[in-house]
Amino acid sequence: MLRIWKATINSRNGMAFAFRSEQAVREEVFALFLSLPLAWFVGSTATRAVELVCSVAFVLVVELLNTAIEKLADRLTLDHDKQIGRVKDMGSAAVGVALLMAGAFWILAIVERLGLV
Repeated sequence: MLRIWKATINSRNGMAFAFRSEQAVREEVFALFLSLPLAWFVGSTATRAVELVCSVAFVLVVELLNTAIEKLADRLTLDHDKQIGRVKDMGSAAVGVALLMAGAFWILAIVERLGLV
């Protein structure tokens, strides 16, 4: 039980730090909170609404991992390093792919709600 409690505190601390230090994390948390009521309006079923919220939560998860990679890379060196730049770019690409996936889920759900499919 103690291990679970400590893991929960670590998770809370990590989220708080990311929220304070990264604009992208703040924007994605805002999008997640916004998605909660919107998903129930847009989703044609409860399952679809949950999928929509989870797609936005997934973007936040990938952003947190990307932020961790960037913070670690900056801790290694602040000098321009080609390889570290590529690693950071790959993290950004992962966020981009997650955003495209979430966007596709939302567009499909809207089209479905409008009865176009």
